[in-house]
Amino acid sequence: MLARNADSLYWIGRYVERADDMARILDVVVQQLLEDATVDTDSMVRHVMAVLGFDPENDREHTVWSMVDRVAYDRSCPESIVGLVETARENARGAREVISSEMWECLNATYMGLDDAERRARLLGPHAFATYIKERAAMFAGLTDATLSHDDGYSYLIVGRSIERVDMTVRLLMSRSAYRRDALSWMSLLVAAGAQDTYVRAYRGAVDTENVVEFMMLDRLFPRSVFHSLRVAERFLAELDKRPDRVGSQSTALTLLGRARSSVEFIGRAEMVRDLPAYLLDMQETCRAVSESIAEEHFHIEPYVSWTDTGLAGFEHGGTS
Repeated sequence: MLARNADSLYWIGRYVERADDMARILDVVVQQLLEDATVDTDSMVRHVMAVLGFDPENDREHTVWSMVDRVAYDRSCPESIVGLVETARENARGAREVISSEMWECLNATYMGLDDAERRARLLGPHAFATYIKERAAMFAGLTDATLSHDDGYSYLIVGRSIERVDMTVRLLMSRSAYRRDALSWMSLLVAAGAQDTYVRAYRGAVDTENVVEFMMLDRLFPRSVFHSLRVAERFLAELDKRPDRVGSQSTALTLLGRARSSVEFIGRAEMVRDLPAYLLDMQETCRAVSESIAEEHFHIEPYVSWTDTGLAGFEHGGTS
């Protein structure tokens, strides 16, 4: 597979997943801010925007609506939800020969429908826009699994999606754990991840810090848990690793993923909860290092051979070679 196509598929997976997860986080944060009068709106908005990677301006007071405008609708910002959808679409446009028509049509239709979705949301509330993004992302994921050949291109997309899912789950935990840790806040986290029903069945409805952290970090069956996402990324990246199957020969990215997965797999939940902020920052740094290693090891393109007329100059001037 061409490196540029592999690169595009990897980032399509990341951008679509990031847009989906940002919509989920934004949806529950807006709902909590509008329903809970005890929350300091400016402080929480600054915290959530920082967790999502936005620079909260210090010279203004932030509101729910200023956060929504910046995170969801800002077309001048490539990190906003609409910016992520647009970038995913442009990557898909450049990789049309390796994705299915249904995948392209889904991303293109999603992009073309952003204006209408924003207009509806400004009338009905941000929940309408978040729902649109979540539904379209789910449709794209289903079409990817059903219509794209499960070859190297599929593996690159799934690796990108899984690494982004780890990073966004970590950000989701950051947005809750560092601000408040009551049962209502933890339940809103589970709702954001689409995990509330699965969690309630697994823990018989007992919502507390250790249970929620254990579920979101360590659960082996829930698709959005950190451990499950790391294991999926590790499995598909191993299929892309063309090195001989010998000790010490695997790629740096695969080594980092295996180390991160092992650290999650063999840590006690009490220890994890006690050092949760530091642990989350370390996991986020691992995601960044893995992404950089994948780019270097899989998408690095050697300089093209450049032909010159040096050898012909002698002929042009009557010389010989």
